[in-house]
Amino acid sequence: MPPASASAPSDRPRRPTPSDLLGGYQAALAGRGAGNKAFWSAARAFVARWPDPQAWAAEPLPVRLSASSSARPFLNYLMLSGQLHPGYDYLLARKLPAVLREAPDGPLGEDRAWFLAAAAELGWQPRVAAGLCSQIAMRLLIQAGPPLTGITDADIAAFDAAITTRERACGRALKHYRDALYTSRTVLYHMGAPVRPVARKSTFHLRWPWARHFDGAAPGIGRSLTSYLECASGTRVRATVLAMAGRLGHFARFLAACDPALDSLAGLDRQRHIEPWLAAVAAARNPRTGTVLSASERRSRILTVGRMIDDIIEWGWAEAPARRLIFARDVPRLPRALPRYLPADADRALTAALRASPSPLPAGALLLLRATGMRIGELLDLELDCVHEVPGAGAWLKVPLGKLDTERMVPIDEEVLALLDQITGHRSPGRPLPHPRTGKPADFLLTHQGRRLSADTLRGELHRAAGQAGIGAATPHQLRHTYATALVNSGCSLQALMALLGHVSAEMSLRYGRLFDATVRDEYERALDLAKAQLGPVLPGDRTRLPLAAITSGNWQDAPLIKSRLAGGYCLRTATQGPCAYANICEHCPNFRAEASFLPVLQLQRADAETLAADAAARGWGDEAARHRRLIERLDLLIAQAHAS
Repeated sequence: MPPASASAPSDRPRRPTPSDLLGGYQAALAGRGAGNKAFWSAARAFVARWPDPQAWAAEPLPVRLSASSSARPFLNYLMLSGQLHPGYDYLLARKLPAVLREAPDGPLGEDRAWFLAAAAELGWQPRVAAGLCSQIAMRLLIQAGPPLTGITDADIAAFDAAITTRERACGRALKHYRDALYTSRTVLYHMGAPVRPVARKSTFHLRWPWARHFDGAAPGIGRSLTSYLECASGTRVRATVLAMAGRLGHFARFLAACDPALDSLAGLDRQRHIEPWLAAVAAARNPRTGTVLSASERRSRILTVGRMIDDIIEWGWAEAPARRLIFARDVPRLPRALPRYLPADADRALTAALRASPSPLPAGALLLLRATGMRIGELLDLELDCVHEVPGAGAWLKVPLGKLDTERMVPIDEEVLALLDQITGHRSPGRPLPHPRTGKPADFLLTHQGRRLSADTLRGELHRAAGQAGIGAATPHQLRHTYATALVNSGCSLQALMALLGHVSAEMSLRYGRLFDATVRDEYERALDLAKAQLGPVLPGDRTRLPLAAITSGNWQDAPLIKSRLAGGYCLRTATQGPCAYANICEHCPNFRAEASFLPVLQLQRADAETLAADAAARGWGDEAARHRRLIERLDLLIAQAHAS
């Protein structure tokens, strides 16, 4: 290949000359039918002072803002044509109505239209989308240059830094810009720009180095506890280690106040340090509410410190205490509260309020929570492919990893499938979002306006629906308790309940078994009957009995009750009570004997039993009718024995 000549054209674009800039500006003014002598003079004065417009962008902000009103149309032309990048500080300090009016017909118009369409597809109203575009997208295009899909995290970080600088200069928060930047970042992500969607809440404190949690502690103790947390990070998730860090930080600061000379865990003493600390934990109060710490938090603080001491003793650390210092008797017992489920009437009222909600996506998510018994974190992590159809076994919902790091499959019916279809219809489209556990892209089921639905959004919708239903406060976990309670009341086995709720131990599921124990109820009624027989009525005074004539024609056999014909009378019980376990027990006893003198009584009892069997069958009480027929068979045998005698 021959060597390139010195006159060969360069691949680098030629920088426009002042004549080029003025010629382009004159053509743009003519195309709009705008401009005057003052505009033209200001443009010539500008290029005479700054032949390279980008040199003007390097001037201090006051100099840039001092441009005359006649020069600003020329600056607008340069920005829209991509020949001037004035800096985010200038773009934030200036209102740009003329730029926004001229943008649709200029070089940036295509990107502007694309942004508006993407925002609308994600569910933003046209007015909001236009605001996002004017506040953020157009300023990004002017400063970073098109296309919008080339905007990076560095560009957004520079914009965010400019907002911070502007806030300090004007002495007030620019919340509207920060909110718009956060939302625009989401729109850009779904347009395909190489930006990362970020959480709305600040999570910087979650990334603190471990040593920062021990500010105010003795240096030696802080170093030991930092090393302990680093070891714990190898086998525990970060959220667990963060909780440990907070509790160990409380302990370390107490030691610094209690014994300032103590600089090593090896010097810990049960009487001088641990027992005063246990008393301080018992009296500690929540810094936000001022109330005494809950039993579970006090228990967690003591267990965390005790486990730390036991671990470093077992590991043989040089700074470990000489012996164990915290024992099982130091740990407070947790109250064994029953699950706080919603009663049936409250459950129905809340369900009706959610179905009529003006926010169908969060309301549908809460209905799904009630129908499947998931935890709120598991619900938010559901993906689009969570439903599995198993031939011959119906549809199943795959519940993702949750609190106990276990997955499970929950059977669902047609009603839940229809609810999932409704949720899918209301979710927003877009690119997969990073999974919080793995960082890999995932198509989450619950997305709204390009972002994952948050737990706070669900709690807010539940609070609104609970107020509308008139049931007061409610929490998402109560829906899980309500689901489990309904299963227990329907006779669900302990093993099945464990599988449906994702419990790893029977003890976790047994809490629901203590709610309504059928055996306890039966024993209670048996004991109460015996007590009444021995002691008389439990309540003082005579109880007014319901006259049969009020609910029947006067014949006890027609009463809509559970009836039993006895040899010397009859027994009446409500349908909710069910048949008495001791009704006709004597007739069925193998030791029961009948003689000819008892034939009239037995025959009358048999006739009544036939009437009661027919009555039960007519009411659809199959088990009750079968009970009377068994008595008839037994009476036939007794009558035959009486005839034989």
